[in-house]
Amino acid sequence: MAKSNSKNIGKATAIVMLMLFFSRILGFVREMIVAKVYGRSYVTDAFFAAFTIPDVMFYLLVGGALSSGFMPVFTQYIAKDDEDNAWRAANTFITVALIFIALFNLFGIIFAKYLVPLVAVGSLSSKEMYDLTVKLTRIMFTAVTFTVFAGLTRGILNSYNIFTSPSVGPVLYNVGMILGAVLLGNRFGIYGLAAGVILGALLNFLVQVPDFLKVGKRFRFELDIKHEGYKRMLALMGPAIIGLSISQLNLVVNQNIASVLGEGSITALRYANRLMLLPLGIFAMGIATTIFPTLNMQIARGEIENFKETFSLGIRVVLFITIPSALGMIALNVPIIRLLFKTGKFGEEDVLITAFALAFYSLAVVGQSAVQITTRGFYSLQDTKTPVKVGAFTVLVNILLNLMFVVFFKRLAIGGIALSYSITSLLNMIMLQRGLAKRLNGLREKEILISGIKATIASLLMAIAAFATSRIVEAKFGVVSKISQLIDVGAAVSVGIVVYILVAALLKMDELKFMVSMMNRKKR
Repeated sequence: MAKSNSKNIGKATAIVMLMLFFSRILGFVREMIVAKVYGRSYVTDAFFAAFTIPDVMFYLLVGGALSSGFMPVFTQYIAKDDEDNAWRAANTFITVALIFIALFNLFGIIFAKYLVPLVAVGSLSSKEMYDLTVKLTRIMFTAVTFTVFAGLTRGILNSYNIFTSPSVGPVLYNVGMILGAVLLGNRFGIYGLAAGVILGALLNFLVQVPDFLKVGKRFRFELDIKHEGYKRMLALMGPAIIGLSISQLNLVVNQNIASVLGEGSITALRYANRLMLLPLGIFAMGIATTIFPTLNMQIARGEIENFKETFSLGIRVVLFITIPSALGMIALNVPIIRLLFKTGKFGEEDVLITAFALAFYSLAVVGQSAVQITTRGFYSLQDTKTPVKVGAFTVLVNILLNLMFVVFFKRLAIGGIALSYSITSLLNMIMLQRGLAKRLNGLREKEILISGIKATIASLLMAIAAFATSRIVEAKFGVVSKISQLIDVGAAVSVGIVVYILVAALLKMDELKFMVSMMNRKKR
């Protein structure tokens, strides 16, 4: 990959990762507020079950329709300086998407009582939880409309290499939810938080409008369904959406099984999952978002070797970040959960249950993060069928493992659900990487493997150092107050980071140099 390309990717990634970092921090503030006010009860189970639908819709739109169908075709036209056809295809795509989402929302609001058992079958055993989940689900469908608007504008802006305003959107999304909980929570209970979801989705869209107006002067509502570009978008996105729907089925299956394990199980699994997704959401999604247009351009221009180098860089940086993140969360699972969530109605028992799930969930961050990059590699090649086949297989494995762990290893409980998700995530990563390497006659596997081994060695030493530091600090200061908990986690994480960087430097990891360079750009 050309040096200028690497610099451009680093600069864009720094901006996106910074915004994602703010978004995830605010996301945890939001989760902490919910934990403090509502604890781990059927009320929070109902909210998170209802929240599943807008979450899935966003994932299918951004990760499926836009990444697999819209952006590769739109970017290909842009790369060939054919904006006229790019926008003719885009206009039809957006118009059809808006018609579909209007019908989908109407369907969801009318038939909410039939949808709830699909995302939380355990709610049927509690009338209170079932009725609350139905009401919240109907409210959440309103947010889906703005989620779609935000996703569509994001896809277009990213195709023009505009990343700032689409990255600010998720920050404002969390701000909206926090305002809903803080300002309306006491008066309207959990409905205040639901109103915050709608406000956040609206803000996520509105912040992108100014940039969209600059590049979207050709936009208008039209239905040219015979346009060749639009038909290619549909052909590509169909298999991808099916594949991502299958992948989301993993989470829905996990949630359904959790819903029958006892009150608060959905909430505990949700908190553990959110924490596991932190490095994925900040780093993996940031890198995937910024290298995707570059991968599309390189394929459009036939620059296969540059494509391989860009892809290799993305995977190696992701492994450099996520492997220590995974082992760090395993080593500090209890202290981290205690610091973030133990407050108000969320007690020590809730901490231990959630931390237990986190320990098993942590390894999934490596697999899920690598999949974000690899899937976009397939999408750049306009191959959306391979990820579908792999996804379908791994969902089947996930269901079988869930049943095995829950039925034959009952002591694992929600830990078994999290473990099955981690195993299938790693399996998904391996199968997709091998498939893409076969497609391209090699994918620089040796340098990726060496990087992964070095990151694992450094991470193991880091985890040992962090765990030992945490035990020493706990023995000296205790874990009762928030100050002592902060000192515990802060000291352990600081020591762990220093150890990891030192070992990475001794192992002469190129990814460390890239991260340092990117952080310098972030400061500037």
